[in-house]
Amino acid sequence: MFDFRLKVFNTTAKRLSFTKAAAELYITQPAVTKHINEIEEHFNVMLFERNGTKIKLTPAGELLLQHTEKLFALHHDLELDMKGFGNKQEGILRVGASTTIAQYILPPVLAAFKKRYPNIQPELHIHNTERIEASLERDEIDLGVTEGSFKNTSFKYIPFLKDELVLVVREKHGLLKKQSISLTELTQLPLLMREPGSGTLDVIANALAKHKMKLADLTIEMRMESTEAMKQYIANSDTGAFLSVYSVYNELKQGRFSIMDIKGLSINRDLFFIQKHGTEKQLQSVFMDFALHYNFK
Repeated sequence: MFDFRLKVFNTTAKRLSFTKAAAELYITQPAVTKHINEIEEHFNVMLFERNGTKIKLTPAGELLLQHTEKLFALHHDLELDMKGFGNKQEGILRVGASTTIAQYILPPVLAAFKKRYPNIQPELHIHNTERIEASLERDEIDLGVTEGSFKNTSFKYIPFLKDELVLVVREKHGLLKKQSISLTELTQLPLLMREPGSGTLDVIANALAKHKMKLADLTIEMRMESTEAMKQYIANSDTGAFLSVYSVYNELKQGRFSIMDIKGLSINRDLFFIQKHGTEKQLQSVFMDFALHYNFK
């Protein structure tokens, strides 16, 4: 029981939101509050400073967050190591991932996974979301990792990671004189877009639809199948593009790209593992469990 309370605290501390923690843990917001209060009573400390709807960690909360991160990491390692005695982990694991995930998210995970499980041979197949799902349907891969949108009822979708699509422009773009642009100004900006069948394209279309806008309302200068190609094009033009924040981390850190805020528009998406119902295998579960506990910081 107390382990779950620590999980509630850890999730709330990382999200800094009781509402988001409740949604992520599939419990009610009052239940989150109850678990946090019980931990505070147990240690006789305040873990969060509350200011209206906003919260932040107290020094005690910061310290407990550090300890819970270590505890969960240790527990995860214990589970993997002990399970390894009863089940020899070996074989080929065919993972299919959509382009952005394959290029910017999975490589360090796969490298760490290979070190822990040297007898498992992962294969990484890279396509857009549409083709990954088709490959999974034909049993050409064992596991997919995509910007899943629950379209195919023959698949099981397991939440993996949260991502944000941001409007990226080059450092010297004229629009950077403004703090943000309106949706009307967005329609006038030349944009690069991914190809039909891309999960990224679907996410953008769904976000625009909430504002009664369509992709056709945008000024699309060119379509590209490669995020790297889009980044090179942006660096040499006055275009913009909606890209995963994971894909432009280095460029933002180096000051080569900037994020242009759009009033009233934010594009968040969930990344998913996808499996065919009834085809769950041990290697798939081992990899998913490992990836779900990987530290992306």
